[in-house]
Amino acid sequence: MMIHHALVLNLHQPSGNLQDLLEHQTWEAKEILFALDRIPRSLWGHEDRARVHLSLSGTLLETLSDPAFQQQVYGIVDCGSLLWHLQNQSLFEVVGTGYYHPVLPLIPEADRREHLRRWLGIAHHLLWRPRFQGFWPPEMGFSMELIPLLRSFGYRYVMVDSEHVEPVTEMSWQELRYRPHIARHGDDEIIVVVRDRELSDAQESGMDLDWFLGEVAERTKWCDFEPLVTTCTDGENGGWFRNVTEGANFWSVFYLPLLERLSAGGSNVAPTFISTYLDTHGVHGEVRVRTGAWNTGWHSGKDFTQWMGSERQRRAAADFGPVSRAIHDARWFAGERGIHEGTQVEAIDRALWHLLRAETSCNLYWGEDWVPRAESDLDASRAALSEIGIEVPIAEEPMPILESGVEDAVASEAEESAAPVSGQVIEDDSNSTGR
Repeated sequence: MMIHHALVLNLHQPSGNLQDLLEHQTWEAKEILFALDRIPRSLWGHEDRARVHLSLSGTLLETLSDPAFQQQVYGIVDCGSLLWHLQNQSLFEVVGTGYYHPVLPLIPEADRREHLRRWLGIAHHLLWRPRFQGFWPPEMGFSMELIPLLRSFGYRYVMVDSEHVEPVTEMSWQELRYRPHIARHGDDEIIVVVRDRELSDAQESGMDLDWFLGEVAERTKWCDFEPLVTTCTDGENGGWFRNVTEGANFWSVFYLPLLERLSAGGSNVAPTFISTYLDTHGVHGEVRVRTGAWNTGWHSGKDFTQWMGSERQRRAAADFGPVSRAIHDARWFAGERGIHEGTQVEAIDRALWHLLRAETSCNLYWGEDWVPRAESDLDASRAALSEIGIEVPIAEEPMPILESGVEDAVASEAEESAAPVSGQVIEDDSNSTGR
């Protein structure tokens, strides 16, 4: 029996992070750049068998395509060539994500759409795909209410963590974990591809090929179908991916030997693209996915504790709501009045940019260390709105500790943001200079 292995790597660096590391922690920045550059270089000549899914955040793509940054790191990594090599559709199936890498269930609904729309803009431009079939939720933060949004952007499948998937249709443990399924929300449905959490944990920290093949064989031995085993981790974080020594990193110790074993007929585990598997084997049954994220070592992902564990983290997250409502109301009023350029539109655009950047998952990930970054961008967003006479109060209460009902709380907040604020007016400025 053939066992299909879908390797998924998440690649993300927050806005300005690589530039900051180059200045203050140069070797770490080089390790990250080398890890990114190593991905296509490791796979050259293996187009017949190598298959890798990549999620690249919009901020990482923005950095790699910035001419000033390209010049800064030339001699370390040729970013232009790296982006060119990532266009190789024989090796890479690129999956969509959010531009600033937000935990989608923790931000207002209107902002989710902005993150997805902006990512598609830069990805179509740089990666030359007519369509991105799969979607990678940043931090694997997923709730069922995301399904209509993902379908509206044309996504065929979404990846979720095995910890949060439960069957609607009766199925075995093997079927639940190693077959794609349908998940429904209202009138919309999407294919769910399940990440094997335990195998992914091993992939993250370093694993022996023989152990992996044996473990996969044991987990799938009762399958009466060709299973899809999906492993997902970051692709440029941790020593296993960053190690520059040949024979001491993921590619040279695990992945290339896997391809060699397969070519020699010594393995029935074959890399595959998820889209290819779906075209051949289809889907099986229906599931529901509990709201949650992937595990981060000590944190299971069930209650978003990694991002919402302290009051300061939850206050920052709560503040996304009122700022978002004010921005989207202002955009609505501007559109109703036919205002498409000028100082008002520039201020709204600037406020939205700061808000979306504030929602970066990293700002809430590191305990309270990076929360000031979110707070600073929220302050800048308020200041931009203040320039056009819109004052936004700070959220009075921190966001509650979120469990399975997070989608209800965020949906309620989104409903509030759908209606414009009474009495809010944006004056026309016909003499202002357009963008």
